[in-house]
Amino acid sequence: MPDSQITPKVLFVTSNRIGDCVISSGVIREIERQLPGAAITVACGRPPAPLFRSAPGVDRVIILDKKKAAGHWFDLWKQVVGTRWELVIDIRGSALGYLIPARRRVIYNRSWETGLPKVEMVSRLIGAPAALDPELFLDDQARAEAAAVIDPQLAAGPGPGPIIALAPIAHQPGKSWPAERWGSLVEKLRAEPRFDGWRFMLVGGPGDHAPAAPALKAAAGRAIDCVGRGDILASAAAIDRATLFVGNDSGLMHVAAAARRPTLGLFGPTEWWLYGPWGATTRTVASNETRGAFAPIEALSVDQVFAAVLALHADFIASPSPAAP
Repeated sequence: MPDSQITPKVLFVTSNRIGDCVISSGVIREIERQLPGAAITVACGRPPAPLFRSAPGVDRVIILDKKKAAGHWFDLWKQVVGTRWELVIDIRGSALGYLIPARRRVIYNRSWETGLPKVEMVSRLIGAPAALDPELFLDDQARAEAAAVIDPQLAAGPGPGPIIALAPIAHQPGKSWPAERWGSLVEKLRAEPRFDGWRFMLVGGPGDHAPAAPALKAAAGRAIDCVGRGDILASAAAIDRATLFVGNDSGLMHVAAAARRPTLGLFGPTEWWLYGPWGATTRTVASNETRGAFAPIEALSVDQVFAAVLALHADFIASPSPAAP
């Protein structure tokens, strides 16, 4: 055990991807449980870095920008080798943890991949007594940035109404449902009495305007455009204001689940049973619902996704369960 008079220092090396960082975000609370008062340094990619700026116990965030010949790892090593770490957690499975002084090391390797959902796998890796629910650490800055984008559009539209957030973007090949189908989905939802008066909020990064365009066009005066309007924490604060979320298998899908919004994730040729949104108010719809089998995401029809959205509404809005927000 660390000396009670010395603040234990923890290095948490996490992903360069937003989704993986959200999936493993429960580690922050578990560090505090295992090492009360620890000073945590997080090393991660640039896009997810804002997720940790207000996380409890985190006093430093080191951004890992990839370099040729793994130069980013050498840069990180130079920044952390001079510290005596009480605990190093590396969910990227690099050699770094073995090359710096540490009392305890938790290093990911593929032997931990046993078919469990990724949240459960990470929780077991760190020795948590139960699955670590992902968490968002929203701050006033993120909420203000989201409000500056959303509130003027709400005021200019037909009325506030509940918000359904839509994320028609995924940056890995094969994960994105065709953009024109998002437009068709919005048209069907606009005509559905259960969504009368709802606003349609599109969320995404700076390069996501083209995939969002058909849905924004279909939403017309009921659209809220939050695409490329802030960093990931501002997007998370925007999603936190939504009543429902529908999106591709992406970081924003995991953000919505961590915000405890009723969440529907769309899956094609990826493992929905491992990487689906986590939580009691989440659902998935896959192009092939058989575990271990896959089909292109284009095999998902508009009618299938529409039916899944109505089911999400029925479960958590029309007749909310005790787990619903």
